[in-house]
Amino acid sequence: MADYRLGIDLGGTKIEIAVLNRSGDLVLRERIANPGIYNEAVLAIRDLVADVDHRLGAVPSHRVSAGQHTSTLGIGIPGSISPESGLIKNANATWLNNQPFGHDLEAALARPVRTENDANCFALSEAADGAAKGMLTVFGVIIGTGMGAGIVNNGRVLEGRHHIAGEWGHLPLPWPTEEDAPPRECFCGNKGCMERYLSGPALAADWKGPGHRNTAGIEEAAANGDQAAIAALGRYTERFARACAMVINFLDPDVIVLGGGVSNLHTLYERVPPLLAKHVITPVCTTPIVKNKHGDSSGVRGAAWLWDVTE
Repeated sequence: MADYRLGIDLGGTKIEIAVLNRSGDLVLRERIANPGIYNEAVLAIRDLVADVDHRLGAVPSHRVSAGQHTSTLGIGIPGSISPESGLIKNANATWLNNQPFGHDLEAALARPVRTENDANCFALSEAADGAAKGMLTVFGVIIGTGMGAGIVNNGRVLEGRHHIAGEWGHLPLPWPTEEDAPPRECFCGNKGCMERYLSGPALAADWKGPGHRNTAGIEEAAANGDQAAIAALGRYTERFARACAMVINFLDPDVIVLGGGVSNLHTLYERVPPLLAKHVITPVCTTPIVKNKHGDSSGVRGAAWLWDVTE
């Protein structure tokens, strides 16, 4: 039985670690720079975990047998592990792709590691003790430079046969209108993917023009009469309502939790829920759309929650 859960969030520029006790309370949290080179990143994680374990009073890895660690370790990555090959796929940190990351990390640490997509970790964190605590089926969305989602049911991440469950951003924008045409090209090779319409950079470009990627100040601009901001937010909330309605129609989650930079827009929580009725198949839609509780800590906390300390 472990005393602590360790979680790591492997981000584009940083590696963050958090320690939770058996009750889920945060004991320690810190971050280091991500070297962005595969072998160096594995070694950096190894050294970070060793240092934290030492500070927690853990027995050194070379002196323990399986199951004797005083901490468990989970890690969230911007991609997923292929169940067929064991290699990383779909990572926007491209140096991770086609690498046996989980295997190499376990070998470097001499301990078991659970590796999961970062959006799944976000959803798990919010389901465990965040904005969706107590809910059975949770749809957790991260909207930032990209767009992804995770599904948690009864405290467990739904991975899917190919470990791609929750790739919401690469579904086509539903019920397209003339304003959505022509379908926008996506890096994945398809056209019309929701990420091309609903990511942070997509909203920024709709507001200020091509090449803009920052949505900071858009609500304030709209409140001050900026017609471009008002129009962009109107298009965004209507599209986002369609996207949420599609999720409700096929998954019917108990709650939709939003994370990432775009989740800070108050407009979403005010204007999207009334727009759902036009597209959902149920006569009355009461699905709450809520902001995350743990902010940018949710991913690393969710990685820690990949283990039950009684295991």
